[in-house]
Amino acid sequence: MNDLVNRVAESVGIDPATAEKAIGMMLGFLQREAAEGPVAQMIEAIPGASDLVARYNGEGAGGGGLLGGLMNAVGGGGVMALGQQLMSEGLGMGEITGLAKETIAVAREHAGDDVVDAVVGSVPGLGQFV
Repeated sequence: MNDLVNRVAESVGIDPATAEKAIGMMLGFLQREAAEGPVAQMIEAIPGASDLVARYNGEGAGGGGLLGGLMNAVGGGGVMALGQQLMSEGLGMGEITGLAKETIAVAREHAGDDVVDAVVGSVPGLGQFV
């Protein structure tokens, strides 16, 4: 298991398997939603991140059941849809916020502030969670 997963699992207080899937889903979301150049640079810089995206990128994409469909129909997708997907994995709001903050902290260590700021700034609403 890679350092990112272990660090997030320990920091947030969740099991490593849940952390692994949640990080993969979050990074996959960023890969789909964030500015292409900076997000590719960020994911490439974090050891093991590319593998997590490859494994979990499709998880929850466009899903969310009836509520997810309604949220997307009224423009409430994006970060809120990701939150719903992570909640369906058993995470609470505090854990999701902790997951986002710790993953972004690791990203800053590996990719640098400028790259991560470009990623966060390119996704509407993400800044309030990280």
